[in-house]
Amino acid sequence: MYLAPCDSAPGATGANAERIDSMAEPNLKPEQIARETIDWLLRQSGWIVQPKNKIDFSAGPGIAIREYQTGVGPADYVLFVDTAPVGVIEAKPEDWGPEAHDGRGAVRRVRDRPGSNGSATTKPLPCIYESTGIITCFTDARDPIPRSREAFSFLRPDTMRER
Repeated sequence: MYLAPCDSAPGATGANAERIDSMAEPNLKPEQIARETIDWLLRQSGWIVQPKNKIDFSAGPGIAIREYQTGVGPADYVLFVDTAPVGVIEAKPEDWGPEAHDGRGAVRRVRDRPGSNGSATTKPLPCIYESTGIITCFTDARDPIPRSREAFSFLRPDTMRER
């Protein structure tokens, strides 16, 4: 099952590929290039991207916080809908592919679920993403047998709220 594409989220072809390529600054590590692209893709899907030291949950219903601290270390992004944590994104270098995805990188981050105040709860986050900015894989941790699937875009905050 594939996730439905977001109307405003880009693919990696044509003008969108040029947009993604133009975002890369020289001398950045592959993960940093992926994070810049992921920031842009998140914004296109309705998320407000914020750094961990400037969190403002009143900015909107969907907040993606970079380098958010979890019980096992910082996640590249933790997604919050209405101040509740709902997902995590792990940035991967561009040469990573879905065939290398086993879910372990992001799953580590959801064992100790971050609360909006930084405390941990026991229920794991339902939405797990691993993304290069070009390839994005999604796992729903609530599935009886969670497995990764390539996704066209990040779920929008209102879609996550409904789920």
